[in-house]
Amino acid sequence: MVRPKSIRAPTTASLPSNLLIPSTTPSLVKALGKLPRQALLDLVFHWLDDRNVQLFAPYLESDEADNAEDEGLGPYPAERTIDDVRNAYQELQVRKGGKREVVDRILEGDWRHGVTLRQLAMVDLRYLDNHPASLRWTALELTRIGADGGESSLTDGLACVPRIHASTFLNNVQQQISPLVKAHYYLARSHSLPLTFLRIFVTTSPYQHPRHSAETLTDSSRVIYVAFPDSSPYVYTSIASSSSSRSSTNAFATDVRSLQRIVRDAIPKALSLPQQRYALKATSLTAKNLQALLALRGPGRSNRANGAFSIFADAVADGSPLDPRPSNTVPPEELINQSKLEAPAKDTESRKENDSMTQPSGKRHRDSDTDILIPPKRKVAIHSRFGTSGYLSSASLDRFDVRILDRPQSDDDDEEADSAQPTVSLTFAGSDVIAGIRKLAELGIVDPERMPSWMTGEEGVSVAVVRQGNRVVKDSG
Repeated sequence: MVRPKSIRAPTTASLPSNLLIPSTTPSLVKALGKLPRQALLDLVFHWLDDRNVQLFAPYLESDEADNAEDEGLGPYPAERTIDDVRNAYQELQVRKGGKREVVDRILEGDWRHGVTLRQLAMVDLRYLDNHPASLRWTALELTRIGADGGESSLTDGLACVPRIHASTFLNNVQQQISPLVKAHYYLARSHSLPLTFLRIFVTTSPYQHPRHSAETLTDSSRVIYVAFPDSSPYVYTSIASSSSSRSSTNAFATDVRSLQRIVRDAIPKALSLPQQRYALKATSLTAKNLQALLALRGPGRSNRANGAFSIFADAVADGSPLDPRPSNTVPPEELINQSKLEAPAKDTESRKENDSMTQPSGKRHRDSDTDILIPPKRKVAIHSRFGTSGYLSSASLDRFDVRILDRPQSDDDDEEADSAQPTVSLTFAGSDVIAGIRKLAELGIVDPERMPSWMTGEEGVSVAVVRQGNRVVKDSG
């Protein structure tokens, strides 16, 4: 009997979550190997839970009818029941060993028929949840579009943050993206942070190449992540990059900006209602630490109590930010409660005194973790500009990019100056850039009183375009 030929037609439907990736795909070993042994076992137990086992069904002995001849070739014999599979992984959990045996058991044993797209997405999000600094994130502000076409911020208290219904939101995103690309969507709640992750895996156009290779389905350069913090008018986006994208022959895979633009345009449209339209606005903030984004663009104080204003938020200042008196007429002891700024540890103070005895009196400066040698006047100036967060700030920025648009000693008119290329580009990098700039001020290398607010962390930005000493705010992302 001749089987009829199957007919494939282009479709805009999203990739199904149960689409299998062959277990022999080499990149699957690397994807699963990112997780530690216990995290892998926890994920397997989640797959084998009674509520999920139908979605992630393992290979059982009853499935051997069609592949009985292959049973003797595999290193792991098929189990008879789901409970037997659970017992096998419980034994792996009890005894010590490497994570490679867990990976081999998954790919060569219980899921030898393949791993689904949803399982791979769960692995990626588990790794992302355990390593919040593994990707670089960009913060975008969700703004309301009025009837006149103008945008209004949702942080002013006049507009409410839109509520997200998971199934409706994903359906709306799919409608926006499907005419351009074919994608797989997975929405999950973070286990450690107050936010929700959306993982979007994008392939080529839905009207070309109906079959996708196994390596394409595991290409991390085609994955974009979106994070929605709780009760906050901000959205974080990130694209996973890989070395394979540089050598890929697919032009779309290398154009990550096009991928990011497609998703960024789809998110506010998916959140919009007939009488409530939204848009995304750039915030000039990128960071690898999700904790920093939550501190600066999150549900808490957001960017309203950074830098100098943190002394009032932390109840360190005895005065008020609305004090009408000029700052140079207020005694420092009246403004700053010095007792709250000194280190309480006696051993630290004694060590500082010993260090001061070994240094010349004219070259005393601040140590790496002490501040007793800073002149009182400079200390007050530093606290008034950088705040009281010190070196253990929860909003640590790992990178700060500055572009200066001014041409030195230029007589050109304003129009030529606006179109001129930046004459100076600066990049500060480290574990905490603002803390590093603060230390330069403590050492007396820079003057804290003359520093602009975007360098002290007050504005909560990591990208600054400067003209005539002022930061130029750009709306485009």
